[in-house]
Amino acid sequence: MTREDKSEELFKSGFNCAQSVVGVFCDDFGIDLDTAMRLTECFGGGFGRMRLVCGAVSAMGIVSGMALSRGAGEGNTRAAVYGKVHELTDKFKENNGTIICAELLGLDKNTKYEAKPEARTEAYYKKRPCIQCIRECVRLAEEGLKEYLPEK
Repeated sequence: MTREDKSEELFKSGFNCAQSVVGVFCDDFGIDLDTAMRLTECFGGGFGRMRLVCGAVSAMGIVSGMALSRGAGEGNTRAAVYGKVHELTDKFKENNGTIICAELLGLDKNTKYEAKPEARTEAYYKKRPCIQCIRECVRLAEEGLKEYLPEK
């Protein structure tokens, strides 16, 4: 199963967009799935369902950090991480016109949205581009970070 397929499976099983992207890279960086799901849950729905930056796009940033950051190690890696975030985000924006969740969903970005997620039904999946965005973010991360990832 490809990372893209696994990310779609995670989303359809109830995880949010950010969780579904980061979740497929956990093994590559020695992070357990439960920890990754806890750390990324807040990014879903455009950060806490506020419809700001797409959670899948935010997750590309998280994966970039997992790949390029030295963490608490010696040396500053921010320029490398930020540069990769710019590169991947620019590609997503070029393909989709925006990185803003509300705009991707065709919603008014100035509306205050409820925190409670919608029920996941077939109609829910049909009216949203979320799966395509998740799959694209996984693909962009794979391509942009391939030298840091084992071949799948």
